[in-house]
Amino acid sequence: MMTAEQARELWANSEEIVSAQAVQQSLDRMAREITDKMGDRFPLVLSVMGGAVVFTGMLLPKLEFPLEFDYIHLSRYNNKTVGGEMQWRVAPRESVKDRTVLVLDDILDEGETMAAIRQRIMDMGAREFYAAVLCEKTLAKAKPMHPDFCGFTVPDRYVFGCGMDAKGYWRNLGTIRALKG
Repeated sequence: MMTAEQARELWANSEEIVSAQAVQQSLDRMAREITDKMGDRFPLVLSVMGGAVVFTGMLLPKLEFPLEFDYIHLSRYNNKTVGGEMQWRVAPRESVKDRTVLVLDDILDEGETMAAIRQRIMDMGAREFYAAVLCEKTLAKAKPMHPDFCGFTVPDRYVFGCGMDAKGYWRNLGTIRALKG
């Protein structure tokens, strides 16, 4: 467990790469794009806990159409900076069958987690699957998928804020920061 001082050192060893104003503008744009694509479909919106909780809380009020909301929890990071084995903590419920499903997550890094979520939801009989992420990390290697809706592309650095954490801390920031070096 980290001390408050160690958490402050993480913050001090980072730089802001997306301002709070830019985050809000991006959320407005994403809400318009999502509304245009599925505003007439009564989608099931699933938030990936815990990272997407802040992003979800910022985006949902901007979606001005009827939707059903639930959550799933699949983790690869467990407060570490490198992804490991996928662990389903809360799987999708049967309500995905014959539905348009929109999954919200904080970041699409290598794309493995979202690809596993998509596979599980489609195997359960969803009609359509869409992914919306606040950030997609720019990587040199190919990914199994890309999001349908994306707020920002971010460099291949460890980023945090707006629900993304740095070793379990700083999810509460309204900006997006990247660790230096």
